[in-house]
Amino acid sequence: MSLSGKKILIAISGGIAAYKIHFLIRDFVKKGAEIQVIMTPDAENFVTKLSISTLSKKPVYSDFYSDNGTWNSHVEMALWADVMIVAPCTASTLSKMVHGLCDNLVIATYMSAKCPVFIAPAMDLDMYAHPSTTKNLELAESFGHHIIPAESGELASGLIGQGRMAEPETIVHSIEDFFDSKTKKTLAGKTVLITAGPTYEAIDPVRFIGNHSSGKMGFSLAEQAAKRGAKVILISGPSAQKINNENIELHKVTSAKEMLSKVLEFYDTTDIGIASAAVADYAPKEIAKEKIKKNDENLTIELVKNPDILKTMGEKKTHQFLVGFALETQNEEENAKGKLEKKNLDMIVLNSLRDEGAGFKNDTNKIKIFTKTGKTEFDLKSKDEVAKDILDFVESQLLK
Repeated sequence: MSLSGKKILIAISGGIAAYKIHFLIRDFVKKGAEIQVIMTPDAENFVTKLSISTLSKKPVYSDFYSDNGTWNSHVEMALWADVMIVAPCTASTLSKMVHGLCDNLVIATYMSAKCPVFIAPAMDLDMYAHPSTTKNLELAESFGHHIIPAESGELASGLIGQGRMAEPETIVHSIEDFFDSKTKKTLAGKTVLITAGPTYEAIDPVRFIGNHSSGKMGFSLAEQAAKRGAKVILISGPSAQKINNENIELHKVTSAKEMLSKVLEFYDTTDIGIASAAVADYAPKEIAKEKIKKNDENLTIELVKNPDILKTMGEKKTHQFLVGFALETQNEEENAKGKLEKKNLDMIVLNSLRDEGAGFKNDTNKIKIFTKTGKTEFDLKSKDEVAKDILDFVESQLLK
């Protein structure tokens, strides 16, 4: 895990968004990070030291001296940290940071820090849009700091607009991406083709046959492959997932036939093919040109078999390392091993809907990987972590 053993210093300033810090600390601790929290005096109006220290498993400091007279060394805390996060960062704290107004423990620690600094601003929309805030954020960036932009939504004032502190998971992902960017580019020079999401097969202009795939697994694989230096061709059916890496070339399709056509466009120059899409096996034989009216008690639609994209990739394989996915509900291992053989795959990733937390829409997954020589099992993990496990396994096979 990229955050395991990392030392993260969180500085809380006095804003209503401070309540989110409990969730942020919990997520960091789950990922193996060591957390130290400091606060401005005003932050104590929004969160308690007791709740924060319980989650972080460390004392929380808001002043230079504890009640017993012990000095809380801002220098030691600053030098201890691998990364410092100011969240929420109010307009006041931001201004003090960039202009060197050192009047509390948070600012003194910040000014002593040698580590990367991340800023998650939070304030009302007019304050966030004010020219002084914009200028101060630009100054912070010019110092080399990382800004995690405020999000749009309902604010504490009741107004709706940009100013909400980024959600804890967004902040965690920003820190993970920072540490991941320092990893070795193990897939540099490789082209990885990934299919993701569902396919929708039209019945008429407004209805379709589809499934519950969100595309999360395929998009996580694309992000992780790009971080390892690969050029990624991501071919996705309808999905709300987003990409954040310039090394990912996204091609959106709708039907299985469109996905196959796009796969074949890039397959010859592909080094690693990963077919994680949940492709519809059947499609309506005829697509109605107009919306079908509800006239009868029953409606019969004749279905025909869709092209088998993964089988086609296996048949056309020359030099590609080909990875398939199997989502099963019964005879899971037997069906996965059969698919591995029939479709000429190098490995197959099995997940079962019987496993709690696995399958469609979840942020987690639990997998088993099969090759022609054996099986490897993994625990339930986030899909980002599962993507890392899959790519680690692919790389281990390529080295054989």
